[in-house]
Amino acid sequence: MGIPINGAQRVLPGLIERPGGKKVDLPADESHPEASFTEMLSSLVNNVNELHAASSDIQQAFLNGEPVELHQVMIKAEEAGIATDLLLEIRNKLLNAYNEIIRMPV
Repeated sequence: MGIPINGAQRVLPGLIERPGGKKVDLPADESHPEASFTEMLSSLVNNVNELHAASSDIQQAFLNGEPVELHQVMIKAEEAGIATDLLLEIRNKLLNAYNEIIRMPV
């Protein structure tokens, strides 16, 4: 497995392994200090929004007859769709966790 995308090493430390069971030493992300949960969630929403904007831009370029390949349009659309699905799953898990906490007796 290659280097994780979008800082997954912070979410899943120690779970990334090479084929054969050897753990991969990931480079430390020194460009950003530990972000708060709010900042991380806001960043995720902004990234998904940027993916949808890029998908829309490339679709419009394709429709205008610019030199854009169809497979590029489909790849951008799928990236945006998968990112949206991931965001919705994260939201669902957060809501379930919140509801569990609310139901706990005090």
